[in-house]
Amino acid sequence: MPAITTFDSTSESLLDMVKSVRDGKTQLPDFQRGWVWDDEHIRSLLASISLSYPIGAVMMLQWGGEAVRFRPRLIEGVQLQQPPIPERLILDGQQRLASLFQALYSGQPVVTTDARGHPIRRWYYLEINKALSLNGDRDEAIIGVPEDRLIRNFRAEVIADYSSMERECKAELFPLPLVFDTAGLTAWQLRYLQVAPDHIQERLVRWNDLVQSVIQRCQQYQVPLVALRKENPKEAVCAVFEKVNTGGVSLTVFELLTATFAADEFSLREDWAHREKRLKQHHVLKTVENTDFLQAISLLASRQRRIQALTSGASVDAAPGITCKRKDILRLTLEEFRAWADPVTEGLQKAAKILHGQKIFAARDLPYRTQLVPLAGIVTVLGDRADHDGTRKKLARWFWCGVFGELYGGAIETRFAKDLPEVLAWIDGGPEPDTIADANFSPSRLLGLRTRNSAAYKGIHALLMRDGGLDFRSGDAIDVHDYFDEKIDIHHIFPQDWCRKHAIDTRRCDSIVNKTPLSARTNRMIGGNSPSVYLERMQRRAQIHDKRMNDILGTHLIDPDPLRKDDFDSFFLARQTALLERIAQATGKPIVRDTLPAEQEAVELPLEYEQDEDAS
Repeated sequence: MPAITTFDSTSESLLDMVKSVRDGKTQLPDFQRGWVWDDEHIRSLLASISLSYPIGAVMMLQWGGEAVRFRPRLIEGVQLQQPPIPERLILDGQQRLASLFQALYSGQPVVTTDARGHPIRRWYYLEINKALSLNGDRDEAIIGVPEDRLIRNFRAEVIADYSSMERECKAELFPLPLVFDTAGLTAWQLRYLQVAPDHIQERLVRWNDLVQSVIQRCQQYQVPLVALRKENPKEAVCAVFEKVNTGGVSLTVFELLTATFAADEFSLREDWAHREKRLKQHHVLKTVENTDFLQAISLLASRQRRIQALTSGASVDAAPGITCKRKDILRLTLEEFRAWADPVTEGLQKAAKILHGQKIFAARDLPYRTQLVPLAGIVTVLGDRADHDGTRKKLARWFWCGVFGELYGGAIETRFAKDLPEVLAWIDGGPEPDTIADANFSPSRLLGLRTRNSAAYKGIHALLMRDGGLDFRSGDAIDVHDYFDEKIDIHHIFPQDWCRKHAIDTRRCDSIVNKTPLSARTNRMIGGNSPSVYLERMQRRAQIHDKRMNDILGTHLIDPDPLRKDDFDSFFLARQTALLERIAQATGKPIVRDTLPAEQEAVELPLEYEQDEDAS
């Protein structure tokens, strides 16, 4: 039985390879970034070629596959007014081939960088005497000289001039581009022998040594070549590229899809730039990424494919699934993108309004950016129904279950794919989605919620604002204008300074239980004072009587009695209980509380406090 293979492994002469680059027969897929090898890397590469050392295989993709249509572009340094349709695309080896083409075959100085990253232009030469020395280092024998071929010292004085063939020959500096230039090589050889008529025999011996040990090695160099056949599917080609591109920057699915759509003269990058500008007018969408956008489109496009298959009589198991994994995003057609791009953009904007209703106004307070993907997909399908009160309540419950169940922090594409149909079915009277069923919040988690690195930490912050938390000083509820104008943030109730002085362990001091949303001005009034001191001061300055202040504290789930008595332990236990009840209300799921964290046996902890968010 013949072997099944998707590639061919062979070798090709370096000369044929750089010729193919020059003629535009070998090009790059548009997603390949510009090459950035520095001068030292290029000299080392040229040294390896001159010694017939291996430089690694080059991987290319045959052009013409129906499933893979990347927009091609010429390699840096190639100048063609009308580039031809390529015969193949470079997947791995771009930097090596670009460097070798520019250094040996382009007829132009190489655009590169020095050790400090500054752009420079260089011609590459071989110091003949060093190259032929038995103890010579080939890397040191290859040098790069400036574009004008003049070497200057730090005072900009010319100390060496290689601007003519005569001067090159006298200095015994061989221009490496001549290895593939037969006429130029012959002319240089004659001049090399003529510049020292008294030493022709000696020079002839050196020249013959140079030809055998360097020039012929370059001319006969074979580059290992792996050629992927054009029948390979796009996701396979992209997966191969990602695996071999270990020396470069990992490509995003957005960049790969950009190259695919570019083949149809559509600029995904420009399209996204316009949409991104619109979306980021909403503070809560400031961190939305292009991959989030594509995932939402993939969910909806694959859902549409599934519906069409089921309508056509396919069984539930045979119909294509709803998905937004990387390989499935790469399968999106331009027609599907165009069909869903506007609805998803509007869906994200509607999602922002829903989040505002939950008192999440800024991206830094959004528990999971990733949860925007299924939310946008859901509200896109719902359309105007997303504004109905009953629908909003269910969406809120699903949202908070995801947050407090901490369900969107790992491998999440599978959950996205379940959320879309399950939440839609639930809204239409079906069973609760798995995200609600899977949500669980452990009371012991409260002590671990200390910074915005936790979704549940940000979730409690938002819940306290959503459910009517009033500012200690002004007594105002928090809306979107107050949030930004008053610089609302999460601050300590018992200040860190007070906790340090009273040996309160860091886990409890910095826990979300000891924090609440307050304005920057109110937090400055709190300072490092005890609650009994700052409450008395606030009430006096703001003319707030005790009952009103107690009511304000109650909106933050704070028991006023232990707070006024500076009784941290009683305050902490009471607020733990209240916060857990609030989480249970938001998720619609009971929380099992056999023993609250603060009731467990005390543990000796070091007094190392988190960086004070209150000071920021």
